[in-house]
Amino acid sequence: MDKSLYVAMTGAKDILDAQAVNNFNLSNASTTGFKADLAAFQSQAVTGSGYASRVYATASSVGWDQAQGALTTTGRPLDVAVHGQGFIAVQGPNGQEAYTRNGDLHVTPDGLLVTSTGQIVLGDSGPISIPPSSSMKIADDGTVSVLPMGQPAQSLAAIGRIKLVNPDPNTLTREGGGLFLLAGGGSAPADASVKLSSGVLESSNVDLASAMVNMIDLARNFQLQVKAMKNADDNASASSQLLQST
Repeated sequence: MDKSLYVAMTGAKDILDAQAVNNFNLSNASTTGFKADLAAFQSQAVTGSGYASRVYATASSVGWDQAQGALTTTGRPLDVAVHGQGFIAVQGPNGQEAYTRNGDLHVTPDGLLVTSTGQIVLGDSGPISIPPSSSMKIADDGTVSVLPMGQPAQSLAAIGRIKLVNPDPNTLTREGGGLFLLAGGGSAPADASVKLSSGVLESSNVDLASAMVNMIDLARNFQLQVKAMKNADDNASASSQLLQST
């Protein structure tokens, strides 16, 4: 069998893998604070008997885009955006500490501060609980202050501070829902240099136009690989017929 069939087959498979990454990014183009996954192709020589006459491409993940998404002013006191590098600490699905850029915050009926996807926001000493209040404010250092019900405006009281962290991106692994975890488990220390903006949300950093173009380009390349597989099969059939006729 000619190695070209193997080259085309692996090319089609890896294009599907790259398409899956691109589709994942497209599906999160409107997710607050989402960071796009990155995939790249690299050349690999086909090993085996005979001459090294074939090279195929393999798709692999090269991490995620750390660029900040566009900031949109909402004016809502519970909307916050992280400036530059850094994350908001939340409770992950398995109870472990996780990190997110999603600053679309809400207060549950039980008084817990959570993200729009339901993750509990963590403070310096655990989950942040909000007492009954008439207004709420989040400072740039993550300090959460409330105005107790029936109290004058000058009675604003600090009840906790959102834990803000800035771990090395190389130590993070990606989870679903826009969450990140430390690769070896555990938790990152709070970092006072990480700042928030209140009344602002960070958009996804997915470039929608580029992702759409990439989707079309990958689809065309997949069709070319399928055509190459058919050509390899046709060539093998023709060679077999020639051998049979001699």
